Amino acid sequence: MISVKVDQLVLSNVGFVVVLKSLEPNEKRSLLIFIGPAEAQAIAIRINEMQVPRPLTHDLLKNILDFFECRLKRVEICDLEEGTYYAKLMIERDETEMEVDCRPSDAIALALRCAAPIFVAEKVMDEAGRVFDESELAVKDAIAGQASNKPVTVPAKSLSPIESLKRDQDKAVQEERYEDAAKLRDEIKNLENPNNKN
Repeated sequence: MISVKVDQLVLSNVGFVVVLKSLEPNEKRSLLIFIGPAEAQAIAIRINEMQVPRPLTHDLLKNILDFFECRLKRVEICDLEEGTYYAKLMIERDETEMEVDCRPSDAIALALRCAAPIFVAEKVMDEAGRVFDESELAVKDAIAGQASNKPVTVPAKSLSPIESLKRDQDKAVQEERYEDAAKLRDEIKNLENPNNKN
């Protein structure tokens, strides 16, 4: 297993991407995983240390783990099949370790809240890991190659997912792509009012 950290969030024309960068001294590869807007919001909130008035889903899950005296020991991005990543939570209770299947985006959001380490399996890194230079342009180009759309990078400490979506919505309106603008408007509403979802 390769120890990684969340290096940045990137917003491309096809969605959000979380960039996991290796913490190993001799490992230069990073892993890009496309994630949904809700998970991007959950990750961005934690990275930017934003306060929310009520617990969001991943905060609730952490609270439940705490209540039942469970500890998230680590998160493992363990497999990649047909472009889909698989992850598992390694949870410990009373010195017993349990494994729970999970989406990588949820696993990462929870790991950030629990200060749990994140690992990527060697075979996943071998299949999908890439070496980037220190510039964001390298990450941008890699996503362009994966998604075949020109991306816009958003460092984790700059724009929030909502701000990024609003910027993209304005651009879509200026370019008269009204269907895209309507979709972005709906995503913004969902992020701004998460309690309206069932």
